[in-house]
Amino acid sequence: MKKIIGTIWVCIIIMIIPSCKTTSGWKMVWHDEFNQKNSFDENSWSKVKRGHSDWDRHMSDFDSCFAMRKGNLVLRGIVNYSLPTDTAPYITGGVLSKGKVGFSEGRVSVKARFHGATGAWPAIWMLPENEGWPDGGEIDIMERLNNNTIAYQTVHSYYTYKLGINDPKHGGIGPINRDDYNVYSVEMYRDSLVFYINDSRTFSYPRIKTDKKGQFPFTDKKFYLLIDMQLGGSWVGRVDKNDLPVEMEVDWVRFYKKKP
Repeated sequence: MKKIIGTIWVCIIIMIIPSCKTTSGWKMVWHDEFNQKNSFDENSWSKVKRGHSDWDRHMSDFDSCFAMRKGNLVLRGIVNYSLPTDTAPYITGGVLSKGKVGFSEGRVSVKARFHGATGAWPAIWMLPENEGWPDGGEIDIMERLNNNTIAYQTVHSYYTYKLGINDPKHGGIGPINRDDYNVYSVEMYRDSLVFYINDSRTFSYPRIKTDKKGQFPFTDKKFYLLIDMQLGGSWVGRVDKNDLPVEMEVDWVRFYKKKP
């Protein structure tokens, strides 16, 4: 009987902590489960502002682009029918932790689900708090295009972007459950960045010895996290408004440090 009860408890624990096999050597030091009812935690997140780049040119603080639903942060891309003074044909929602929560030398994991659409480009990524792009580096934990069954994970820097060097390889892809939740992760070390999808390692980007500028600008600084629904651009292509609205649902964000 004791053996049976013990087995039952083990099963319950595994159900509650599905990622324990990967995080067993880590200690969770910060998390957001998005259980708020009316809005996300403004002590941790701010809304992404409109910009001029492909990724942020449709960003908006309009309430219809954001929701809290069943323990999820919901970010939407919608046709702009409601803001006549806004010339953007589409508007999208995104959040960032800049100036509020920073990450370095640890494991960042995000559980999310995407509803595909032509021209949809949801992203989960990181930028440094106090440096410009690309010198400060960029860590793309996840980007998904349209209705793809794969996600892209990439790093950018002066070395990869300005000098155009792809040695070592600075990007990888991995399969996803297209219509379900997936967990996207990056482990930040002083000598490498290691990427995962659903606890399966996709690729790693190492620090190497080189006389070229900016090969590994990912240490000794804090990075902030961005989570945003993006639409259109030179990479993903045109948007089909008949596929809108489109949503990304974020179940949780968790940050771990290595146990001593």
